Amino acid sequence: MARPTNRLAPRTMAFVLAGGRGSRLRELTHNRVKPSVYFGGKNRIVDFALSNALNSGIRKMAVATQYKAHSLIRHIQRGWTFFRAERNEFLDILPASQRYEESTWYRGTADAVAQNIDIIDSYNVDYILILAGDHIYKMDYEVMIRQHVESGADVTIGCLTVPRREATAFGVMGVDETDRITTFLEKPANPPGIPGDEDHALASMGIYVFDWTCLRERLLADMADPHSSHDFGNDLIPEIVARGKAQAHRFTDSCVRHPEAEPYWRDVGTLDAYWRANIDLTDFTPELDLWDRDWPIWTYSENTPPAKFIHDRPDRRGSAVSSMIAGGCIISGTEIRESLLFTHVRTNSYSSLERVVCLPHVNIARHCRLKNVVIDRGVQIPAGLVVGEDPEVDAKWFRVSEGGVTLITQDMIDRRDGGL
Repeated sequence: MARPTNRLAPRTMAFVLAGGRGSRLRELTHNRVKPSVYFGGKNRIVDFALSNALNSGIRKMAVATQYKAHSLIRHIQRGWTFFRAERNEFLDILPASQRYEESTWYRGTADAVAQNIDIIDSYNVDYILILAGDHIYKMDYEVMIRQHVESGADVTIGCLTVPRREATAFGVMGVDETDRITTFLEKPANPPGIPGDEDHALASMGIYVFDWTCLRERLLADMADPHSSHDFGNDLIPEIVARGKAQAHRFTDSCVRHPEAEPYWRDVGTLDAYWRANIDLTDFTPELDLWDRDWPIWTYSENTPPAKFIHDRPDRRGSAVSSMIAGGCIISGTEIRESLLFTHVRTNSYSSLERVVCLPHVNIARHCRLKNVVIDRGVQIPAGLVVGEDPEVDAKWFRVSEGGVTLITQDMIDRRDGGL
């Protein structure tokens, strides 16, 4: 189907907030910010927001960084340098640079935008799309921007439909019959239901569309307010709901999916959620379609050789069943099931992996048995290591989640080897 010629995405800038610490992922974010965490065999989490913007027709983007940003900046520099300034295309990296006061970094999500007003002005855009850089989903932002313009709203907020009992962990929208937002409540104990569907609630996705001139005025007023926390969810959005017009945009209206598929959106902010979302990709028909050539997830692609499987004896066979194996991997005499291995993973004979998420450049020695595990980048797994069979033993050396997933980092391996 041909897209309308009067598209709004080319008149829009995408501003990606990618500075959060992501502390719930524990040691996975000790050396990298959450949007830079690996996902899906070859991607980083931030690639989903950026790819959605690119596929939607947006060619002006900025990524605001703050904590532990080196890994994220390096990834963007390697994988997202195809924008052409002569075509009026940009992707700017905006670190917190204390531009206004030496003691002030980004004080909140709204402040991250406010401190870069002059840069956004230079983009000469009509609309600004604020995105969180740490969620997994596929969405056509053009649909949301068009609804925003047609509704005449001051802000349009992307919303998920979730069971009311689960909405207590979100910012929740109370709406009328036209989806105009009447209340905005942060993690309410008793979330308001949807008119006509009281068993469900509308939860904020952290996606906002504004007219730039309108948002610019509000940001300047917010910066001058000493009582503000300078945050969209805490300050600007409630103020617009109370005194302006805020409109809800339902994710189901713009989610990119097969017609029979359920809308897919994941916050992979905990170890259990991160492991589950990666392992789900090994299903026969995964809910997240990474093979869709019409809506690709762009990223930095290393030049790697194909994956290689060697040895073929009953007790020493390189094999992978219901698994995803990235380029550069060598599976030597190892049995792998329901697992996801990133680039340049080496496994050695007589080992077995079951439901393992293995980040790049890991080496697994002989005679290991690993189950329900996440292995951080560059870890050297020693010979004979058994993880996933005795949670009490695992917890002595490694991070074991509430759901029984074990995280292994090199520091943990070093402490274990030093303590044996």
